[in-house]
Amino acid sequence: MKIDPSRPFLAVNIAVLTVSDTRTPADDRSGDTLVERIEKAGHRVAARAILRDVVAQIERQLTDWIVDPAIDVVIATGGTGVTGRDVTPEAVMRVADKEIPGFGELFRWLSYQKIGTSTIQSRALGAVARGTYIFALPGSPGACKDAWDDILVTQLDNRYRPCNFVELMPRLRET
Repeated sequence: MKIDPSRPFLAVNIAVLTVSDTRTPADDRSGDTLVERIEKAGHRVAARAILRDVVAQIERQLTDWIVDPAIDVVIATGGTGVTGRDVTPEAVMRVADKEIPGFGELFRWLSYQKIGTSTIQSRALGAVARGTYIFALPGSPGACKDAWDDILVTQLDNRYRPCNFVELMPRLRET
């Protein structure tokens, strides 16, 4: 498992959504963590927003982004816990065509090695919606760092072998 340097890098357009009742652009550390890592990897931040924990608002924003041909991936941070206000997974599944169960499973396995059994409270998930990848991450900067550094940085790099999400993008809308 490695990067194949003989393949040219393909930048991906990524939208970042922070779901929080309390965060603002001035203190959105999780969103900032994702933006920094996305840009450092050579990808483009195509859009960014902060929304309150309201299913209909999250669903509307996700829908706007998944129908936008300039956005390949949406990464949401926040709202993946188990409290009454945590509704990001519900919003994602309302727009999703397919869930990617392995993403959440792998995230929790990696997280378990760092925070132990507390990872069981995370409902992190991956999905595909009308040809766009969506990843919902917990709202902490550490969780965003772990998901990006340990999963997404390679899966969103078309040079990663033996396979990656990017090389599947042209086929996501197949019927």
